[in-house]
Amino acid sequence: MKPLYVQIKCELGKAYDVAERLVEGLEETSEVYSITGVYDLLAKFYLPEEQSVGEFVNFKLHKIPGIRETASIMAFRLFGAPERVQLDETDYRDHKPGKTD
Repeated sequence: MKPLYVQIKCELGKAYDVAERLVEGLEETSEVYSITGVYDLLAKFYLPEEQSVGEFVNFKLHKIPGIRETASIMAFRLFGAPERVQLDETDYRDHKPGKTD
């Protein structure tokens, strides 16, 4: 399997919808992060060795509604221990605007 990272710029107000579609609709999806900066999301995919990156991006990823722009990054080697990373994994679907806990 080869890892592919893709920075994704979404239509305004569509980042969570796009993230949900990536997680639920593409079996290649490993992780999706909301990020700061020019792009809205950073997604990690694992593609089979024989799968074309260009075909995956053009024929699968770009068909997701709400995606405006992508920038792909190929990874070659992992250094360090990813299990040390701790991020907010709150399920946003449980937190409606205006709702207080």
